[in-house]
Amino acid sequence: MLRTPDGSGRIELTKYHAPSVHEGDPHAPANMLGAHRIMFAVRDIDDILDRLRHHGAELLGELVQYENSYRLCYVRGPAGILVALAEETK
Repeated sequence: MLRTPDGSGRIELTKYHAPSVHEGDPHAPANMLGAHRIMFAVRDIDDILDRLRHHGAELLGELVQYENSYRLCYVRGPAGILVALAEETK
């Protein structure tokens, strides 16, 4: 995670090693090479998901707990753009 210069946000840089690339799949997994996505840190991930669903977003997989630090998920918007959400769980 890189923190933005003003300290109000962070950007995640990720490199995936698997699975192998499958070109042209409109429902490609979040870790598809070349897939465009961005991750946002949020305060109430359940509320955000409810609001995004009303705008046509689709939850990909499940909302998961990552160790004791984050609740994470991916959503696909109506235009097919992937958005990752992360809620810190201190």
